[in-house]
Amino acid sequence: MRLFLALEPPDDLRERLATLADLAQTHCGGRRVPDASLHLTLAFLGEVDEARLPALVEWVSGQTPIGGVWQLDRWGSFRRPGIVWVGGRTPDPALGALQAGLWDGLQALGLGVRPARFVPHVTLLRRAAWTAIESLGAQTPVALDWRWQRLTLLRSYTEQDGARYEALAHSA
Repeated sequence: MRLFLALEPPDDLRERLATLADLAQTHCGGRRVPDASLHLTLAFLGEVDEARLPALVEWVSGQTPIGGVWQLDRWGSFRRPGIVWVGGRTPDPALGALQAGLWDGLQALGLGVRPARFVPHVTLLRRAAWTAIESLGAQTPVALDWRWQRLTLLRSYTEQDGARYEALAHSA
């Protein structure tokens, strides 16, 4: 099972992120992430044996994140895969602490490999035209606040038209 921990945006923010995704696609082309798939990945676990799922679900359900507000105020990209995203100019200490704490717990469970660095972002497009990505930030400001407080354990299914996600557990 391909699993990851994420924050999912509330419906009103999801709508605003979808509008940004539409705008980005107009500028950059590429494949737009479906509205239902918009999220912030905190910990990508990769392939996990299904036998480990009950313990992981119990662990996630027992988490009680304090919550916080993440300010999304910049466009960004990962050039090689042509990914366009929105994220924050300034690191959010609460978000960073949440991600680090999750990895401490996951490693204690013997799951996943902690990444060398955490770049919080919401992917909007894949396979976008690189030449158009740089002009996007100069033309379109981003200014969104994301009030977060609940984690979701998601399973990823790879399908012909992209990934589909299924929620398996939520934090308290």
